[in-house]
Amino acid sequence: MKLAYYPGCSLHSTAQEYDISLKLCLQSLGIELSEVPDWNCCGATSAHALNEKLGTLLAVRNLSLVKNMSLNKIFAPCAACYNRLVTTQYRLQHEPAPDSEDASLTNSGELQEIKVLSILDLLCDEEVQELIKARFKKSLNGIRVACYYGCFLVRPTVAIGRCSSENPMYLEDILAAAGAEAVSWAYKTECCGAGFVLPEPQVVLNLSREILRDARRSGADVIAVACPLCQMNLDTRQDAIRREWDEDLEMPILYFTQLLGIAMGFSPRALGLKRLMVSPFPVLMQRGIS
Repeated sequence: MKLAYYPGCSLHSTAQEYDISLKLCLQSLGIELSEVPDWNCCGATSAHALNEKLGTLLAVRNLSLVKNMSLNKIFAPCAACYNRLVTTQYRLQHEPAPDSEDASLTNSGELQEIKVLSILDLLCDEEVQELIKARFKKSLNGIRVACYYGCFLVRPTVAIGRCSSENPMYLEDILAAAGAEAVSWAYKTECCGAGFVLPEPQVVLNLSREILRDARRSGADVIAVACPLCQMNLDTRQDAIRREWDEDLEMPILYFTQLLGIAMGFSPRALGLKRLMVSPFPVLMQRGIS
């Protein structure tokens, strides 16, 4: 399987451990990634809110570049990037195109033919799941995981089209097959507020605290995520929560692909676990995983 790969800004910078662990897992499955040449920002952080037309055109250009690669699928592991690409396709299909001299908009029908894949779409495909299970070399030994989807992977449902946006179980099913225990908790699809870090930091701190507390109340050892913004927000806010409320939650926030990589036999160092702010090693050692 060969896919056009759209890493977005995060996987080339603050979320390199996601990029590294993802590629290790996919290469072992025989999935080839071809990075989209000359890709641009998806516009998730500000363009769609401040300049709607710009937000649309940024996504249109990225989709147009995929068309030039003679590939019909683009894989966007960042949840925010995925959301921008797939919602732009939906808007082009259901709303009048923005006034633009961009030639891509005159051929928007061709852009609709490109399948946009999220990490859920890719790793939860039945054929891919069988490949993953065949490559498990190490049990996750019952580590209790709170799988966190956030909002970008599951909403808006009209554009994303998943059958379950309130209680998805895709990540839980795969990690359970690797020997983890997925906990039941209430905040798995709540927004962490990462997009408001600069204008509303106190709101973001409150949201992050509630998510982390609910995971802790549910008995989770770690939270598994599939979004660089969610990972950075939940991982880095814990020190501020400790100062604000004198509350030490100490919850490791791992990428889903890092846990998957451990089960596939890759070393924690190779998967970038040392890059995380809250160390997962005490929990992993307690469970006999590392």
